Amino acid sequence: MNNIFRWLSAVVDLRQQAKVKHLMKDIIAIVFFASLANANDWVEIHCFAVFNERFLRKYLELPNGIPSHDTIQRVMSIVSPEYLQSFRKRWDEVMSGSTGGRIRKMLGIDGKTQCGNSTATQKANHIVSAVDEKGFCVGEVRVNDKSNEITAIPELLSSLNIKGNIITIDAMGCQTEIARIIRSKRADYLLALKGNQGTLHDDVTLYFSDLELLNKCAYHKTREKSRGGIELREYWQTEDIGWLSQKKDWVGLKSIVMTRNTITKNGITTTETRYFISSLPLNIEEIAFAIRGHWMVESYHWHLDVTFREDANQTADKWAAYNLNIMKKIAINTLKLADVGMSKVSLSKKRYIISLDFERFFETLIEI
Repeated sequence: MNNIFRWLSAVVDLRQQAKVKHLMKDIIAIVFFASLANANDWVEIHCFAVFNERFLRKYLELPNGIPSHDTIQRVMSIVSPEYLQSFRKRWDEVMSGSTGGRIRKMLGIDGKTQCGNSTATQKANHIVSAVDEKGFCVGEVRVNDKSNEITAIPELLSSLNIKGNIITIDAMGCQTEIARIIRSKRADYLLALKGNQGTLHDDVTLYFSDLELLNKCAYHKTREKSRGGIELREYWQTEDIGWLSQKKDWVGLKSIVMTRNTITKNGITTTETRYFISSLPLNIEEIAFAIRGHWMVESYHWHLDVTFREDANQTADKWAAYNLNIMKKIAINTLKLADVGMSKVSLSKKRYIISLDFERFFETLIEI
């Protein structure tokens, strides 16, 4: 418990101290605790603090009481995102240590737009995040308004220790420079293909359309109940890529992959086929694990939208919205390990239960 308050005390507050009525470390703590306890926007965060003020005073200074929701938002707009990311990293290390030293072997990278952040005169924040195979966010970068994911992904990769990891990225990130960066950091890549790399997608598609060649590929399949139907997942991988004209452009390229997902629901069958390039050698089970694991980043974004109602938040200030996104991710990482006394409880239900008696769950939550 002492660690978390010591880290909060390390935040650099650039405000004129003579005019400061509410401590930055107190406000960050309030946002973190409120996010765990079912608060989604600035008003709800303020309400949480008001109704828990007596208890919060045991741990926070609160020299002038509970700050208004406008003050909370304004202060969060000037907190350094790098500080919050450092805070999360330290907190994740504590959580990892208490669960036997979690080893990250797969990182899915994908972007999400904060829809509620847009106005008539500004684009909404677009944030690229990295999520591991356990469903924990380990880093993010806000995309510059005049840029896109292609420039943000290298920045995110440079901030992470990815040595030995498998990096999965959707087609937007299928770029030769991104592949080079991943390999230079001694990690492997699995990049989805679409039509953004010349004839590469068409060439790989044509290869797997040849049944004679397909039958020579490594093959793996799974069948499971999913979303009220039966889902068949099939994977093919081959190292037979000497014919690929663009092979020399992709550092470390060793294999190409095809997946086919067939879902049967209510008597209707739908099929989706996707293609990938990878620096991984022939290991179809590992390929299946990585492709399936990429779903974790999509699930993480779903939690931000549904469990934390991020898109409904109309915060116009870009930095305040970005910092709130980071705080919600710290909360998600914490909630995944939180024990609320009931088994098989969703993150949404955990937040609700915690909100009913925050004082009861507080020490358990911050000592995970």
